[in-house]
Amino acid sequence: MVRRSSDTWKVNGLELCVHRFRDEGARPTGLTLLLLHGFLDAGSTWDLVAEPLARSGHDVVAPDLRGFGRSARVGAGCYYYFPDYIADVAALVDGLAPARLGVVGHSMGGAVAVYYAGACPERVERLALLEGMGPPASAPELAVTRMETWLRAMKGLERAPRRLSSMQDALARLVANHPRVPREVLATRAPLLTREEPDGGLAWAYDPVHRTTSPLMFQVDAFKAFLERIACPTLVVSGGPHGWHPPDEAERAARLPRAEHVELPEAGHMMHWSAAEELAERLGEFFGRGSAGAGSAERERGPGKAGERDGEGGAARGRE
Repeated sequence: MVRRSSDTWKVNGLELCVHRFRDEGARPTGLTLLLLHGFLDAGSTWDLVAEPLARSGHDVVAPDLRGFGRSARVGAGCYYYFPDYIADVAALVDGLAPARLGVVGHSMGGAVAVYYAGACPERVERLALLEGMGPPASAPELAVTRMETWLRAMKGLERAPRRLSSMQDALARLVANHPRVPREVLATRAPLLTREEPDGGLAWAYDPVHRTTSPLMFQVDAFKAFLERIACPTLVVSGGPHGWHPPDEAERAARLPRAEHVELPEAGHMMHWSAAEELAERLGEFFGRGSAGAGSAERERGPGKAGERDGEGGAARGRE
């Protein structure tokens, strides 16, 4: 039986909520899987995928990134940038000190995973990117407009949480935003994505600052450089035609030295909710190929034959 726990870790001066999934009755693989969630999501909503992976013997860890879920928010005058998330991941990995590490990143979490695996290729044995190939590129001339938009937003920013009238209100909004996810699944997500306020009211469990447009442009050429630095086998998972894909996603994915591709054609972008069983099966097979010392041995052999690529790749509504 899978045992779930949630602990607070002090990371870079902030308290992050870290969810852990373990099956004490399963034969340990020795592999720690770090699951990184997407924009306006939380680590706790990986449960539908995390539990099957834990039953396979993996130690599964899913943090709420800073400003999301139950993790702390940055203080007044601060903001959220990708380097912050990456530094948090690096510190968390140092604290976990896993003998072997696999990383799964969805959407914005996929971009964080790319930056981390590219900067620390020796730490990651296997990597899975679930529509996590970065946000769309922007024309340089939009940089001024983005900065102007950000300055206006920050000037009038209200840090009070976005209130909801009830849990049914939260569910109705999730249904409207995620029409491909069964309503009964979303009903189990709503309590994980909301929190009770001190006065008894209900609010979304993310910092409203995340709703602002970042002043910084996504640097696609720099992102490609990180992709090229990733040394481990990488599984690129698409949610099919209803997923979310940057126009140049195929070119980005081609920069991965050792990529294979899988499509879940009916899943859409929120595949860890809409197609959790199939996704867990695909991830379980991919991470099950690893063994102690496999990362270095496979790197010596060089790239293997990539799987069939049917459909398009990643998405991430993250900040750069």
